[in-house]
Amino acid sequence: MAEADPTFDIDTLPPVREIDARGLTAEGFARDVASRYEPTLLRGLSADWPAVQAGLQPPAAIRDYLARFDSGMPIKAFMAPETTEGRFSYRPTMDGFNFTIVDTKLAFLLQTLIAVAEKGQRQAIYLGSTAVRQLLPGFEEQNAMPVLAGKADAEPRIWIGNDTNVSAHYDEADNIACVVRGRRRFVLVPPEQVANLYVGPLERTVAGRPTSLVDLSRPDFELYPRIRDALATATVADMGPGDGLFIPSLWWHHVRATGPLNILVNYWWSDAPADAGSPLHALAHGLLTISHLPEPKRRAWRALIDHYVFQLNGNPAEHIPPAARGLLGESTPQQRAMLKQFLRQMLSQLG
Repeated sequence: MAEADPTFDIDTLPPVREIDARGLTAEGFARDVASRYEPTLLRGLSADWPAVQAGLQPPAAIRDYLARFDSGMPIKAFMAPETTEGRFSYRPTMDGFNFTIVDTKLAFLLQTLIAVAEKGQRQAIYLGSTAVRQLLPGFEEQNAMPVLAGKADAEPRIWIGNDTNVSAHYDEADNIACVVRGRRRFVLVPPEQVANLYVGPLERTVAGRPTSLVDLSRPDFELYPRIRDALATATVADMGPGDGLFIPSLWWHHVRATGPLNILVNYWWSDAPADAGSPLHALAHGLLTISHLPEPKRRAWRALIDHYVFQLNGNPAEHIPPAARGLLGESTPQQRAMLKQFLRQMLSQLG
């Protein structure tokens, strides 16, 4: 593990924007939070949840509360030895990871976490992103998220573990994360800092998303000097039971969970059409077709993409009659189907 740099203290980072979210409505969330592309700490958002109230008691209380809903479905948990200090990441050679994945059940996982704490052991255990409706049917009805009313894709997912340290990563969807038990610290970094975050491989990731190689809680400035620039833009959200955090899509977030039994429920949703696909597809296609070109040609393609995709100069088809705009027309199911067919034809030529 890297030695902590005495010139850096994570406690000196500024706090994230914060509002009192008790009684926040869906309309208020849409107007005052979601409309701003800015992380926001939603203090007290889920404080009235029965799960949060159970989590304020000794660990057996939340274990027994979750047992009421446990479907018994198989789950997968990450386990890392004490030497990792709870940080789930790559091995030094980056040919694999510093943790193992085990098949288990929720009841056994919870009992293991309690036993590890009682024995004073420091093995890191982490259940990530598991669908609540399958694992805990009925939990959602007792622990609702009214600010996301009307967002059909905003399904709750649960995360359970102990003292863990998850490196900075982004999500493609917007996100609300709610602490049920324990405490969590999020370090948030804006998307434009990607060049300073030393991101690992795109296709071999710790948990599905590209991940920074830097531990933002104790950065190694000698090995990763540009991380100072990223941290200069960072904010911190310190969360306790009942607090929520809005994380806009593509914002990087490093997550530190503390406590012998830490539980979080989150919701991802997207306002993009369901049939539009992932922008990551475009990134991969750009790597295939553009990244190898000489720098002047990459600049030329950037100008085209800025014009047509990012529309930095306004609507690129404004001068074309609407009926003749074709691929440049308004985004509708028909236009998206046309684009997909256009892409299939082009990709089929690659063999």
